Amino acid sequence: MKHAAPLIYLASQSPRRRALLRQLGIPHRVLVPDVNEAPLPRETPEDHVRRLARIKAEVGAMRVLKRRWPPLPVLAADTVVVLGRTLLGKPVDAAEAAAMLARLSGRRHRVLTAVALAFQGKLQLALSDTQVVFRRLAASEIEAYVASGEPLDKAGGYGIQGRAAAFVRRIEGSYSGVMGLPLFETAELLRKIGIRIP
Repeated sequence: MKHAAPLIYLASQSPRRRALLRQLGIPHRVLVPDVNEAPLPRETPEDHVRRLARIKAEVGAMRVLKRRWPPLPVLAADTVVVLGRTLLGKPVDAAEAAAMLARLSGRRHRVLTAVALAFQGKLQLALSDTQVVFRRLAASEIEAYVASGEPLDKAGGYGIQGRAAAFVRRIEGSYSGVMGLPLFETAELLRKIGIRIP
């Protein structure tokens, strides 16, 4: 079976973002920008995700130019979980994942995902802001979930598309945004540069 030629570069190794692009029917090629994701002092969560998505797209576009690859658009995204004023990124280990989940237990939090698209020297940005409410979690549930290994590469220490779906009492916003690539916003950015979503 012949694969379709890529329409864009995806500046991310995330298997979830790749699956979401496939859901839209967008063939793509992965490139991995090396970006420092540490927040800046006094940076708001919104500014943080926008800045990282923009930098990932710009670094990706520079790599395409440098390596003389076909000049396709570069799509990048960044996701953070925000509890109050605290950013929860990807946990460094199982203990940090468990601590994050204990903090999210029985509470409302926000999931911010910024999407950036770099093409022909121009950059577009969109932001998805979703409210997620967790039910109260027992310590044994947190322990079992962390032991599954699922939380370790995910902002906030959980994946809504996996076992943690059972923790979510309510969601207001974009389900795909919580997964790491809001499809509505992504499709809108792609349409602006002439890529039609079937």
